Amino acid sequence: MSYPWIPNSAREIEEELLKTIGVESIEELFSDIPEELRLHRPLNVGYGKPLSEAEVTRIFHEKFSRNKVFTSPPPFMGGGVCPHHVPSLVWEVLRRAEFYSAYTPYQAEISQGLLQALFEYQSLMADLLEMDVVNSSMYDMSTAVAEAFMMAARVTRRKRILVPETMNPRHLEVARTITQGQGIVLEKVRSLRDSGMMDLGDLRGKIGSDVAAVYVENPGYLGFYEQQVDEISSETHRHGALFIAGIEPLSLGLVKPPGSYDADIAVGEGQPLGLGLNYGGPLLGIFAVKWDRRLVRQMPGRLIGLTEDAEGRRGYAMILQTREQHIRREKATSNITTNESLMAIAAAVHLSLLGSTGICELAEEIARRAQYASRRLGEIEGVTSPLYKPHFKEFTVIFDEDYRGIHEYLLNNGVLGGHSLREEFPGLGNAALFCVTELHGKQDIDMLASLVEEYMSHRGR
Repeated sequence: MSYPWIPNSAREIEEELLKTIGVESIEELFSDIPEELRLHRPLNVGYGKPLSEAEVTRIFHEKFSRNKVFTSPPPFMGGGVCPHHVPSLVWEVLRRAEFYSAYTPYQAEISQGLLQALFEYQSLMADLLEMDVVNSSMYDMSTAVAEAFMMAARVTRRKRILVPETMNPRHLEVARTITQGQGIVLEKVRSLRDSGMMDLGDLRGKIGSDVAAVYVENPGYLGFYEQQVDEISSETHRHGALFIAGIEPLSLGLVKPPGSYDADIAVGEGQPLGLGLNYGGPLLGIFAVKWDRRLVRQMPGRLIGLTEDAEGRRGYAMILQTREQHIRREKATSNITTNESLMAIAAAVHLSLLGSTGICELAEEIARRAQYASRRLGEIEGVTSPLYKPHFKEFTVIFDEDYRGIHEYLLNNGVLGGHSLREEFPGLGNAALFCVTELHGKQDIDMLASLVEEYMSHRGR
């Protein structure tokens, strides 16, 4: 029996549809697909029959039960995404239907609440970074980095970009994938062996009139602070290139923001600001520039502006939409349209809860716990920790033993240890990147250190 609200539910309806569009069979609609690529049998998927909602729910629960969730202790795995406390108020705000289900606010007259929330995000982030203009927003830090590189190439009309040797390898891979089609060359600058920081001598030898930008991470991927940002900024600008700073937002509660050392573009990962781990995503890419008409007009993503209507009432609207392909087609500066606005609102709520004092206190607490953890591991025979200092929440540890065995031993005892660096940085040997945040208590850190010490003491047996 056919139902009037379900299309193609009966043979006569299907025949009427085909007749209307001028074809005799469904197969004709796929005639442009080569015959050898077409599948002439039913798909072998699912459980061989339609499943009820209750059956699907049971199957998913059974599969989910196999997952190991690390909550006590939280994961120690570094690599750019770390466990942080997410206040319950953040989730309560995000669950509001006007935020949770909203799409791009093209119609400002019916999207004032969403637009204001994004404007508040931009304003809070601009204060935190001490940068003039912030968009809302990018997918994650890797795409923000890639967009910053392309933007620098457009503004300077140059194609070479210098990056640190210790740059986050996943960010580097994404940036290369996105920029290579435009002929942009990413070239590494050596790092100092004792500190991990950028080798200024190597930078001076590689920078020139063909360099579009110099990129630094502060803190770096391996955890250390780049303490030469003023010198790198000055050297970069002396050659007419743009200076791009990659930051961790919570660290700005302790160290000076990118605007204070004259960064032209600042990018970062907003995951620490109320987003949680989210199974690796969605994340939040931070993107900001200083006030320069060339930079502002070439920014990717969206800007939300504050204005007044004809009667003098405050209003919000998307501005400078010439960057989007629905306006400029192939001349658009970016193809990012559906953005991470929900994640931006989460960051705005979290920053509002912290306030200027709270973010400083949180950063100090994270630093204290990370320092304690790195010191405890460094007390173990056969362990060098931290490799680089000073560091914030992430730090590199070197082991005399193959770290894979240590990592497996930790897992067997309910602890998710550090991220192995053997494939990414083979020159470091048996190195791993650990992360400690406000969620890691003293007992958690002591448990980690005790298990590592236990393993190392039995290595010869």
